[in-house]
Amino acid sequence: QVQLMQSGGGSVQVGKSARLSCVTSGLMHDTYCLGWFRQAPGMEREGVAGYDGADTYIADSVQGRFTISRERNDLGLQINNLKVEDTAMYYCAARLGSWCHHYDFVDSQSYSYWGQGTQVTVSS
Repeated sequence: QVQLMQSGGGSVQVGKSARLSCVTSGLMHDTYCLGWFRQAPGMEREGVAGYDGADTYIADSVQGRFTISRERNDLGLQINNLKVEDTAMYYCAARLGSWCHHYDFVDSQSYSYWGQGTQVTVSS
């Protein structure tokens, strides 16, 4: 049973940093792709980062400010220089049986497992 448990986020000021955590369990597979997504009110879910143990992927829209990493079972998303437009619900996600690819790590429909979401609100 794959489970993703998120923590972190909250209210942060513009220019500050935040780290989101996603503790994974049950990923009993040799190949996988873990991703971070965000969804602002009224907007579509947007993929921002991917990780598959060999490579990391960052969406162009957040390149230079977002970093994805994994230490043991903790998949982290580091967000630096926060902007008001980063305000969203953030989700981690996992899919098994395939690595991440630059062309599909942002495809939310390709992921089977999702965390519960954590809100990040950035204010000036």
